[in-house]
Amino acid sequence: MPEPDERELEAAIERLLDPERFSAAERIVARAAPQLQKVLAAALAEGGWFGEPHENETLKAATLPDPDERIAAVRALLAEEARMGMMVGVAVGWALKEELTSEPGGES
Repeated sequence: MPEPDERELEAAIERLLDPERFSAAERIVARAAPQLQKVLAAALAEGGWFGEPHENETLKAATLPDPDERIAAVRALLAEEARMGMMVGVAVGWALKEELTSEPGGES
């Protein structure tokens, strides 16, 4: 599948705003969630997201002496985790779509 141009990408995203179109994708993802969770975890681990640097940042945020700074640091860390998980999750979904639309045993 060729890479979409900007116009095609925007049109496809716009179509996802249709609840019926999006609900079909949600059903497929819900059915595949346990297996996709493994792929997502592996991709995050491979990218080093849950390695020692992440553990250090978590410890640093959780042990800040000032309660307001601690809460702000934990919130920032959670927001970054959510962003990273979302981006990797989208990439996993994109790759899954490519696999589902490619010919078995061949290239897409």
